[in-house]
Amino acid sequence: MELRRIVAQNLRRLRQDRGLSQEELADRAGLNRNYVGMVEREENAPTVDTLEALAKALKVEAARLLEREPAN
Repeated sequence: MELRRIVAQNLRRLRQDRGLSQEELADRAGLNRNYVGMVEREENAPTVDTLEALAKALKVEAARLLEREPAN
């Protein structure tokens, strides 16, 4: 479940950094807004295809969604 948490945190951070609402991101990725919220709350684990769609909508490589934050 650690990867689910990492994806959720990265998705939320990248979305907010770009000034996007969950609804705007969902529209760009071709997903339902509720689903994006569920991923951000760790209630749902996205498929590889969904990770790719989210990354494309955020204009990042999909691997960015799986990266752990460096330790401070």
